[in-house]
Amino acid sequence: MTGRPTPPRDLTSGEQPIVFVIDDDESMRRALTNLFESVGLRVEVFGSAPELLQSSLPDVASCLVLDVRLPGVSGLDFQTELAKANIHIPIIFMTGHGDIPMSVRAMKAGAMDFLTKPFRQQEMLDAVSMAIERDRQRRKDEKVVSGARALFGTLTPREREVLSLVAAGLLNKQIAAEIGVAEITVKIHRGHIMKKMGTRSVADLVRITEMLGIKRPQP
Repeated sequence: MTGRPTPPRDLTSGEQPIVFVIDDDESMRRALTNLFESVGLRVEVFGSAPELLQSSLPDVASCLVLDVRLPGVSGLDFQTELAKANIHIPIIFMTGHGDIPMSVRAMKAGAMDFLTKPFRQQEMLDAVSMAIERDRQRRKDEKVVSGARALFGTLTPREREVLSLVAAGLLNKQIAAEIGVAEITVKIHRGHIMKKMGTRSVADLVRITEMLGIKRPQP
């Protein structure tokens, strides 16, 4: 690694993010640890991919700096394993033997970056900064969806049905005819739905149904 690093902005705000490093080269692990700690990042290093899976991953914004060539499971194969395990940590690959097909495969599978050794320190820090910001945003989005799903779970079956029809653009009169109730009953259901979901407009309800993938029930 070369160059003098500049601390990435905003990485240490809120909960301290963490960088996981997997490399079988002890000197590289030590160099990366020193680099990340110099800008206030937490670091955990591992000599092989299985070691990471044996540890508990903290629930904070994070990223993985992963060597392509590792003993046992390769970095590319480990990327596939993480995806299958539904672990969505952003990955920055590094290698001393990179080639175009390898980098294309990594990027197509969702890698954030593919750095060839020796890389500049700032190049690595910039990649880590973007990866952690992406993970922070993903976690934020997942909390929003989780909260909406919890609120949706408080609705009665009838309210869920009315919600799907409201989101489909039907008027109260049309919904009443669709489900066989009085129009005033639909208005009451809509009032309950708005209150339970914490929304103030139909537009808000539509956004939530789109977020949760709620579709109009098929006849």
